[in-house]
Amino acid sequence: MPNTMKHVTDVPDMRLGDTLYLSGQTPIDASGKVVDGDIEELTEQCIRNLEKVLKHSGATLQDVVKVNIFLKSMDDFGRMNAAYEKLMPMPKPARSCIQVAKNPNDVRIEIECIARCP
Repeated sequence: MPNTMKHVTDVPDMRLGDTLYLSGQTPIDASGKVVDGDIEELTEQCIRNLEKVLKHSGATLQDVVKVNIFLKSMDDFGRMNAAYEKLMPMPKPARSCIQVAKNPNDVRIEIECIARCP
């Protein structure tokens, strides 16, 4: 795995035929540090991390068909959604958003997705 992906999970994706399953990405930057910021910045970092994993497998955000978002608090939903809407291309994939008691590293958001692989 390229050094540029050292900050993502050990198994960032799994391909089965033309379907790519991406592990949840948290707001961790390329140096491996948890990003400190508002929910919009955290959402953006998660999506940037997803983009890196997708690119590594020959896909893009345009290929995403399903997204699952895990929020620590639904109070963040509106602002997270605004950032998500700006970053995710049309047509938007199917999506679920779930409140969880705790995410890895106690981050406020984690995003996973499923994509078709060209």
